[in-house]
Amino acid sequence: MKRPHLVIDVITLFPKLLEAPLNESMARQAKLRGAVQIRIWNLRDYALDKRRTCDDKPFGGGAGMVMMIQPIDDCLKDIGKKGWRVMVSPRGQKFSYEIAKRLAEKKHLIFMCGHYEGIDERVHEHLIDEEISIGDFVTTGGEFPALCMIDSIMRLVPGVLGNEASLDAESFTHGMLDYPHYTRPREFKGRQVPAVLLSGHHDAIQKWRETKSHELTKKLRPDLLKKKIGGNQYE
Repeated sequence: MKRPHLVIDVITLFPKLLEAPLNESMARQAKLRGAVQIRIWNLRDYALDKRRTCDDKPFGGGAGMVMMIQPIDDCLKDIGKKGWRVMVSPRGQKFSYEIAKRLAEKKHLIFMCGHYEGIDERVHEHLIDEEISIGDFVTTGGEFPALCMIDSIMRLVPGVLGNEASLDAESFTHGMLDYPHYTRPREFKGRQVPAVLLSGHHDAIQKWRETKSHELTKKLRPDLLKKKIGGNQYE
């Protein structure tokens, strides 16, 4: 069996939240093609008591429970030292296409999914390489943000997509939103497909797509155009 381009380990208290999504659609195909290997680690397997406890009350008092360092440390030892360790955290840098590309170039990623009030600060300080957030909001746990990041990263790994040329036209690949897409029927309840797309003139179609991409970005994500202006690519 060939060696995968990327190995992804996910540490979680709730493996079932990850098992179904990571065995469907693109993730399933990525694994079948041997491009990506995904392993899910149940943190409760590393608890020291019969109740499989992985959290405790915070020192100094306060609401909620805090995930303990010991189960996380023991789990990481079993996974190994070579992986790049990512803490899914609301205080981390905001996830982006550029970060996805950087992480897709790694050989081994380890995602740590938090829960409850937080994770023992010593995990942040000593056991991870970086913290990443998917936005300024709070989710039930780190599993859902981790799934978003894993999905985005996997599609950039060689051998995952059936048509890798499609990556070049996707939103954010060139710093702008993707152009509009149409398919059959040509007319639906009086709404027509743009005539240029039916013309067969490839240069005209390409120009139309570039124009529409710019228009959509200006309308929906003008912040992206500001980044382009800095590079003197657009007015």
